[in-house]
Amino acid sequence: MDDFPQLALDQQICLPLYAASRAVTRRYAQLLDEVGLTYPQYLSLLALWEADGPLSVGDLGVRLHLDSGTLTPLLKRMESAGLVTRARDRLDERRVLVSVTDQGRELRARVGDVPARLVEGMGMTEADGRTLRRLLERLLTQLERDRTVSPR
Repeated sequence: MDDFPQLALDQQICLPLYAASRAVTRRYAQLLDEVGLTYPQYLSLLALWEADGPLSVGDLGVRLHLDSGTLTPLLKRMESAGLVTRARDRLDERRVLVSVTDQGRELRARVGDVPARLVEGMGMTEADGRTLRRLLERLLTQLERDRTVSPR
């Protein structure tokens, strides 16, 4: 393996990124279980809460970096749980609009402390968290941009 030091596991960015992502997601799951939400449901509600009105499934997917094949079953479960409603757009029947229900809005207050509780266990300052978020956003933007470029 000495011929390929770049392949040493300890040199890979992917492993700590993957492991950290899984650990953060697992911690969110623990915190959200207290209110009966899954992590993807929480993310969906965050996007819907900050929207001025209903979001199309497509717009929600762009916001969450999810395709409609992943998002549709999630939204169906959320609708069954009474957290959102889905309805065809009257102006464009091809679009499905997602709205938060009163029950979904009530959850906002119940999960308001989740971000602070998550950060508590991360051993980071607020400044560290902001820096990490900026770096991850830059990484994601670049990777998304590269995805649209044809392979070499």
